Order: sequence, then C-alpha cells, then structure tokens
Amino acid sequence: MLKPRMIEEKMLILLRQGKISKWFSGIGQEAISVGVTRAMQNDEYILPMHRNLGVFTSRNIPLNRLFSQWQGKASGFTKGRDRSFHFGTQEYKIVGMISHLGPQLGVADGISLAHKLRKENKLSAVFTGEGGTSEGDFHEALNIAAVWDLPVLFCIENNGYGLSTPTEEQYRCKDLAERGAGYGIESHIIDGNNILEIFSRISEITDSIRENPKPVLIEFKTFRMRGHEEASGTKYVPQELMEEWEKKDPIMNYEQYLFEEGILTEAKKEEFVSSISKEIEENLKLAFDESGIESNVNNELNDIYEDFKYQEVSPSLKTENIRFVDAVSQALKESVRKHNNLVLMGQDIADYGGVFKITEGFMEEFGRERIRNTPICESAVVGTAMGLSINGMKAMVEMQFSDFVSSGFNPIVNYLAKVKYRWNQNADVVLRMPCGGGVGAGPFHSQTNEAWFTKIPGLKVVYPAFPYDAKGLLNTAFNDPNPVMFFEHKALYRSVRQDVPVDYYTLPFGKASRIKEGSEVSIITYGAGVHWALEVLGEMDYDKADLIDLRSLQPLDIDTICESVTKTGKALVLTEDSLFGSFASEIAAMISENCFESLDAPVARVGSLETPIPFAQNLEKQYLPIDRLHKKLQDLIEY
Repeated sequence: MLKPRMIEEKMLILLRQGKISKWFSGIGQEAISVGVTRAMQNDEYILPMHRNLGVFTSRNIPLNRLFSQWQGKASGFTKGRDRSFHFGTQEYKIVGMISHLGPQLGVADGISLAHKLRKENKLSAVFTGEGGTSEGDFHEALNIAAVWDLPVLFCIENNGYGLSTPTEEQYRCKDLAERGAGYGIESHIIDGNNILEIFSRISEITDSIRENPKPVLIEFKTFRMRGHEEASGTKYVPQELMEEWEKKDPIMNYEQYLFEEGILTEAKKEEFVSSISKEIEENLKLAFDESGIESNVNNELNDIYEDFKYQEVSPSLKTENIRFVDAVSQALKESVRKHNNLVLMGQDIADYGGVFKITEGFMEEFGRERIRNTPICESAVVGTAMGLSINGMKAMVEMQFSDFVSSGFNPIVNYLAKVKYRWNQNADVVLRMPCGGGVGAGPFHSQTNEAWFTKIPGLKVVYPAFPYDAKGLLNTAFNDPNPVMFFEHKALYRSVRQDVPVDYYTLPFGKASRIKEGSEVSIITYGAGVHWALEVLGEMDYDKADLIDLRSLQPLDIDTICESVTKTGKALVLTEDSLFGSFASEIAAMISENCFESLDAPVARVGSLETPIPFAQNLEKQYLPIDRLHKKLQDLIEY
C-alpha cells in the first residue's frame, strides 16, 4: 500500500510542475486495490479504474513503464495514444478502463465466460465506482453474469462522491450491495479501508468462486480524499466529513496496528520508504530521459487494424441453389465447425433458431454453451464478446435487427473499434446486422444504418447482395481478427436464390464485384441496391451500364470505382439510406476528388427520403429510392 501512496504523492508534485497532464487520485483507497489484487492469482484478469494504482503496482509492472505511460512516451502501454490508466496489458493480465466506465463490466463477463467454457477454475475482477452503478451497463453485466453463472467479482468502490455528486443524489437504496439480491447473486459489504478484512474476505470469496463459478458483488465502503481529478478540488465536501475519513486512512491505521503487534519497527518502515523512494526516482529518471513520442503517419494508420493475412479457400465445383438466408446459415455452421473457440450469442438464437431461423438446429449440434441465448441487453453482450476476444476466443453477436444496435453503440465504437489502436489488443468479434426495408416493418425494424459505422476507424463493414458473396464473405469475417459489422438485408433473405458451392470457401474483403459491363455510365451500389439497379436496367432495356456491387464498404475497393468511372465518364451512386451523411455521399466525394477530369456529368446520387422509414406499403414505397432511380439514371444518360 505504501508504494502506490508514495507514487501518488510524487505525481501530485509533478502535476503542479506541469510534468504530467492529469491525475486521478486514489489516496485513501489503496487497501481495496492491493487487497483484491493480492487475493487474485497472477494469471487472472483484473479490470481496474483510474483510482486503482495499487492493482498495477501489486502486479509488479515496471514503474518506468507506468511513468512513461503518464507522460505519453513510447515505452508506456499506448504509444502516447491514451493517457493515465486507460490501457491494458496481456503480460500482466490487466484490462484498463475507458472513460465511459460501464462497458468494462461486460468485458469482465466475457473474460470469465471464456474461463468457464475452458473449465479453468479462474475468475475476473472488475472495478466500478458508486456513480458507475447507475449506468445501464452495470445492470446488464450483472444480469448476464447471474443468468450464466459467470465467475466475476464485481467490485464497487463507494467513495462517497461521483465527481461532486454525493451518494444521496445518486441512488435511494441504503447500500449498493442490496442490488445483488435483485439479480439473484451473492453480495457483501466490506470496509474498504481495512486491508486485513479485505484480503481475508476476498481470499475466501475468490476461492469459493473458483470452486463454484458464480458472480459476487462487493461494495467497499471508502472515501475519496482528493478531488475527482486533481484540478477539481474538494470544496463541495463538508470539512467534518473529510476529517472523519482522514482518521480512517488505511495506511496510517495498518501501520499503527503493525507497530502495536511488534511486526513493524521504525527502522523497517524507514527501509521501506527509502527503498520505494529510490525506486521511484530511478524509474522517473528513465521515463524523463526517454525522448518524446515520434509522430509517424504510417505507424498511426498501420495500428488501426490487427494484421490479417487473407487466405483464399477456393469453392468446390459442386453447388446447390439456395437462398440468401441459407447461405448465411451455412457460413455460420461451417465457421463454428472450423473455429472451436467461436461462440455465437444473440436473442433467441438457441432453441428458437433466431427470428429468421438462421441458427435453427445449431444448438443440437454445437450445444448450448456455444450457441447462447442472451438477455435483451445489447451493450453488455457486445462487451462480453470483447472479453471473449481478450481471453483468446472468437465471438459473434447477432443483433436481432440492425436497428437495435443503437442500444449497443457505445462499446462498438468506443471499445471494439479503438482497442487495437489504443493498446494493441484486437477485437475478434463479428456483429451480424439484419437490416433494410421493403418488408413493411416500420421505423424500428427497417433501417440500413451502415453509415453509422463506416466512418469509425477500426471497424470493418461488409454488405453482400447475393448468397454466394454472403457465404464467402461471412467465412472470411470469422477468420479476420478484427471487429466486422456484417450487414444482411432482410428483404433478400428469402427472395434471392443462387447456385452456391456446398463446401467451405472464402472471399476477400475490399474487392468489389462487377455485375454488368458497360461503357456509358457507372452505377455504384451495394445490398438491395444491386437488385434494384438490375431491375431498372431491365425495365429500361439498357445494356451500357457498368454495375459495381461494392460488397465491402470498409475496406473499400476505390480502385474498381475509379477505374469504372474513368472508363464511362458518368457515375450514379445508389443507396437505400437517406442521402444526407450517407455512405453514398462519401463515395460521390471520392469520385469527384479522384476522377474529376474524367467526368462528363455531375456525380448523381439516389437514396431514400430524409425521413424515418414508414410502415404502410405505399409510404414505404415512396420512401425507398427505387422509383426515383429510373428517372435519375435516365437524366444522367441523357446529360
């Protein structure tokens, strides 16, 4: 406990000297971090917060690396890309927080699920503050852990204030431990300033969890002696409350106890202080002497995605005529057979086979452990998928409808997408996104929301239009160690058939398909738009269009787009999305920027109305761009 306290005292001096940028103090809370970490096994994951310096020091992370991390230098853990305790390290089995707090709770679920599936008798411990228990992710993660009997130690550090908001303005229950009963899980209240009570009770609890996997909720009663972050101060804290908790200082009281028991002497204490002080100064010198991070554009861009060496698996000659939905189901089944560490998760995907019956029969072949029904909590399920990846597994999450991804948006764009760039951890996760209109499903089951994700560095976005592509690209998605958003248009599920190889095969990302060859106009589209374009071209009896099916939106085959437009001199970009801010707008901008001198007409765009997608058939027909496509294409041809 003395080491993190002394490091913090030094950091506060450096902060005032302007040598570090920010500091979140854990002074007064050291007993919790140290006690929990010492009760854990070294190969068990801990997911700390920004007041848990004792977790890092108890895992014996070299101090020069911690100091370099806080100064944004290369020998830290994030190459200067993130600060303070926003990092993880597989070497020390620590998974750092993100500022949104809640998602790490679901990540702990996934880490523990991997342990449970491998029957490893291990647990994970995850920290949150009392303020974070109001987040939906907290409740979702507890519920998943309870339903699945996951070996997770949920640690609430109740330190009295969420920034400046006192507990009475945050929740109405007397103790946060009471929330355990609501989820049917064991819970305890522990004095967060008593190291002996923490260590002894957490040791008993962790032994119990290893023997009988289950979640346990711990509320540590403690107090924050400094500001939320150092610049905030503590003026909002009554002085008498501060004085009361100062008397409960965990280090001062433990030191007094050790003196009384004859275990600690002044000489021994001085030896500790001198040794730690020397270690701090030596490692600070190493960190200060290290040169600043060098800016290199190539390094930055190359660290967005985990390296993926695509391996072509050619299709067999034997084919069968199947629907789009069958192709998706086949790819799923083949990939679960190929990757024995792949877990499928989603609402109703087990016994019921999913609302589109894509996983019907899977549970009978692969078992309930790998084909998992989830509660209705998209955010924590995405977090669980991230945790599975951290602990060496693969995960698929089926969003029952792509519209529902809004409930899981945060962990996708702020965790999965950024984790490789931040601390070199990949997110081996596929998110299946049944999407699109034309089926009379209204504003909450009909969106095509790929544009939400194509602008997020770190995500791959795939959107096939045919069964052959769907099967090959989905197989590739499961081989790719990066997060893949895989869009499947619901209206195509049972309306489009194609001869598809019966065996396993793959197709590359970032390679568009030329559906029709022409010389006068280029039509660039994807998903249902490909079929609408074919329909309109047939109605017009027009055979001079170059029809490009993008298939993959991120990575995008810019070369094929530019080659086609350079040849034809005219471009029409078709999307089912409403136009403003759509992916079609980005493609149009790229064409204008890269092919301007070859253009014989302005780039045309066709998309849906700038409204939510309606339910009634005539309204939906008006919303979708099919009817407008004919006129726009004719105008472009005649320009």
